[in-house]
Amino acid sequence: MGCCLIEDGERCVRPAGNASFSKRVQKSISQKKLKLDIDKSVRHLYICDFHKNFIQSVRNKRKRKTSDDGGDSPEHDTDIPEVDLFQLQVNTLRRYKRHYKLQTRPGFNKAQLAETVSRHFRNIPVNEKETLAYFIYMVKSNKSRLDQKSEGGKQLE
Repeated sequence: MGCCLIEDGERCVRPAGNASFSKRVQKSISQKKLKLDIDKSVRHLYICDFHKNFIQSVRNKRKRKTSDDGGDSPEHDTDIPEVDLFQLQVNTLRRYKRHYKLQTRPGFNKAQLAETVSRHFRNIPVNEKETLAYFIYMVKSNKSRLDQKSEGGKQLE
């Protein structure tokens, strides 16, 4: 399976990696006026490692250059890692959508569902100290999930 991008009017012939063409990638391409576009005839959204690294390097250069205010603000220094939820199975994406009661139109394809889930996932507030404490607890106690008690005192499965 090849990369889904077209560069200067020519389809990229490199093998696709595990990175996918997302709205964030599309925004980076349009902001920097790169001569890249998605091939609409391809039925997947995977891009090659070359283009992934190229787009990331362009994004990182832009962040360093735009620090007009002294440059020490955290939003310019760190690049939030993107989780590729397109790698998940459709049923997993649907379960996530159902669990968080996300509203979507019926008949969403995998790419649309992954984009909706990704957008929600990126906006979930996380208490980092609490999460790290739970993670360390789980590792030290060799458990695979938290011991959660229901209201009736029975352990949830």
